[in-house]
Amino acid sequence: MTAGNDSVLHLLPMVFAAPGEALARAREVLDGRPSPLHACVAHQVIGIWQRDFGDLRLALHHLRRARDLAARADSADREADVLATLGVALVHAGRTRQGLAAFERGVARGTGHTRARVLYRRAYVWWVLGRHREALEDVRRAVPVLRQAGDVIWTARALTLRATVHLALGAVERADADFTAAEALWDTTGQEHDKADAVESRGLAAFRAGDIPAALRLLDEAAERYAKLGTPTIMLSIRRCEVLMAAGLAAEALAEADAAIAVLDGIGGQPTRKAELLLAAARAAGSAGDAHTAIARADAAVRLFAGQRRAWWETHARMVLLEARVAAGRRSGRMVADAAALAERLARFGSPAAPEASLLAGRIALWLGWTADAERHLRTAARSRRAGTPPARLTGWAAQALRAQAAGSTRGVLEACRRGLDVLDEHRMTLGASELRARATAQGAELAALAQQVSLRSGGARRLLVWSERWRATVLSAPPARPPADPALLSALTAFREIAARAEDARRDGHPVPALEREQRRLEREVRSRTLHMRGDAPGTGHRFAPERLLARLGEQRLVELVVLDGRVHVLLCGQGRVRRFTAGPLAEALVEAEHVQAGLRRLAHPGAQARLPLVEEAGHRLEELLLGPAARHLGSGPLVVVPPGSLHRVPWALLPSLRERVVSVSPSASSWLRARETEPPPGGRHVLVRGPGLATGGAEVPELADRYGAPTVLEDEEARTARVLRELDGAALAHIAAHGTFRADSPLFSSLRMADGPLTVHDFERLDRSPYRIILSCCDTARFASVGADELLGLVTALLPLGTAGVVACSAPVNDEAVVPLMLALHKGLGAGLSLAEALRDARAALPGDAVHQATGWAFSAFGAA
Repeated sequence: MTAGNDSVLHLLPMVFAAPGEALARAREVLDGRPSPLHACVAHQVIGIWQRDFGDLRLALHHLRRARDLAARADSADREADVLATLGVALVHAGRTRQGLAAFERGVARGTGHTRARVLYRRAYVWWVLGRHREALEDVRRAVPVLRQAGDVIWTARALTLRATVHLALGAVERADADFTAAEALWDTTGQEHDKADAVESRGLAAFRAGDIPAALRLLDEAAERYAKLGTPTIMLSIRRCEVLMAAGLAAEALAEADAAIAVLDGIGGQPTRKAELLLAAARAAGSAGDAHTAIARADAAVRLFAGQRRAWWETHARMVLLEARVAAGRRSGRMVADAAALAERLARFGSPAAPEASLLAGRIALWLGWTADAERHLRTAARSRRAGTPPARLTGWAAQALRAQAAGSTRGVLEACRRGLDVLDEHRMTLGASELRARATAQGAELAALAQQVSLRSGGARRLLVWSERWRATVLSAPPARPPADPALLSALTAFREIAARAEDARRDGHPVPALEREQRRLEREVRSRTLHMRGDAPGTGHRFAPERLLARLGEQRLVELVVLDGRVHVLLCGQGRVRRFTAGPLAEALVEAEHVQAGLRRLAHPGAQARLPLVEEAGHRLEELLLGPAARHLGSGPLVVVPPGSLHRVPWALLPSLRERVVSVSPSASSWLRARETEPPPGGRHVLVRGPGLATGGAEVPELADRYGAPTVLEDEEARTARVLRELDGAALAHIAAHGTFRADSPLFSSLRMADGPLTVHDFERLDRSPYRIILSCCDTARFASVGADELLGLVTALLPLGTAGVVACSAPVNDEAVVPLMLALHKGLGAGLSLAEALRDARAALPGDAVHQATGWAFSAFGAA
């Protein structure tokens, strides 16, 4: 082989080291007068580039030309190598039979080292087709030869592929060993694209091992590497969709899959990848509750997989299609048989999804009243509860709970639900980000609801309370992981704050801000991404809630916990040593009424709306009947703690007639109220008063409060900058913040308070070592939350409660800034007299003028916690 031949052949490994450069140099070769051998290599390089990063039709054209030139060059090994490349392209084009035939010829033509490379690529094709045993056999034959030849690059590729096949079969430990060996080899090469692929594969392995933060971090790292190479990331999108769904981010997974499909269609890319993206989109749509979209995407995926002769994939797509049809309300005996057949096929394939199909068959059979069939299928699914990944074990415990329910065993149902939720709780605490913890709870919603329904039927109010607490506000059970030393995160937060402040100033001056908004969204994505990478370091609490401890702590107080079952509100009234249950109204009607109240409060925030006051008060009467029902007559006269479900977090409880004159505090759960009650105030008793910019009143209450408290820390004007504010808030006894509040329903952890240098977000609050013992937020929308997961709330208040705050006063609606000032002054007067936040707020409302604006302002504020 001459030096010229060596330089041209070097273009082949360059495709995965520097793809763009390899493509350009291959075109330069063809622009000259190349020999058949050189032209063959150049066409093969262009074909590989187009196959993996561009137009598959062009790829097939160049690879067929390369095959013909290899035959003219009279090089059997060259022809075998090109046939293998062509075989991969044909399979990706959906021409499976032609692709496998090309491999047969390639294996026959190749010898030694070349033949081993052909076998590796055929193993890859077997993996694409879902024929995992054939893939492992070809890799087994290829690896020793590649190693003996000292071919580091192809040995690393083969080990990476074998690890990926092991993952598909659920053999995580074997996969990890192969990934580790491959990574050691990649470190000795300059194959940048292959290295990025290795990082992506490690992300997949982390996901299969149950480490979602690591999976997200590695996949993001792979994306950065691919971006530097300028190559599309279709396979990465498929894997990201899977991880995003497991993280509870189904809507984002669906958006990513659809965007990748559009990119693939735009470049004429691989139909095999389009089918996989359609399957990912179907799964995401199903997880997001969009059954009709899931049916459409899954049906398209089934047809593509069938045409591509990819039985493994087709079976999985049929499983998702059947799940979507069931979610859309379709149930029949034929569907039981279909689910059972899918379970058998998935088991033969060695797929970890087989128990899910058995569970689905059992569910449908139960709905149809076929108890014997249901027992058979559920028993099969329940075997997965003892081992495997958390989702697999959850599937098993769900099946076991349904078996017990069908058998009429209350104890069996509750035990299975408890064990399943323990699995999920253990998994949830591996997540560092509060958003991921909150969203993960959705996976346990069915088990929690089943346990609550059984408890309701068994007639035990205490048992229902225990199970209501078991899966309520669990994200508040431990602080989120906080990485204050992460310079990249701190830098991104600072840059976000600067851009957001510039955008706000430009909007105020009437200037368009599209470029600033794009940069702000980019920085938000970076901050959120780095937050989601954090791994949890707090042990699970086990959620061993004891009603006796709550009742002892309540004393003369009452606690009302609202539980929603089958669309109806049930009231658990705790106090005087007992728990009683009352049935109230339909949740749907209560939600409509609560929206009417919110609209009324918004109108009353402006002068001249006095005539609407009776309408709002009447809506309060209707809300009380729907939310408290007969329990309203048994509340006693002492302080009351209200524990609403997430869907009712915006109810202004002080507007309800039976609560208007009394001390009322709100808590996300009885457990969090107990923690707040037992939280000790910090030593020193520091008071911090903060005044943000742009308030209509200028935060007029702050100077007067400064005089009242003697020597508090007052932060205003340029001193009210985020870093300084956070430093002073950390560990304070009392903080009062007068600043514009912004709630972000689209991204609740970017809900913020406006400081001199930009927004102070929930992400910032989560970096506090200890938030203030008491905190008063005298601005609009600070008590608004996003309801995610099973029944979790994300927002400013819920960020503070796990970090040491025992009590918060915040507002759930827009209010009149001028009317806030006297309310706040009266509130602090009560605190100075030794009252709790809830007591002081009750008295402050009573001290306000009787006009509609002031009344509405008082109703809009609530006290949270127990301080």
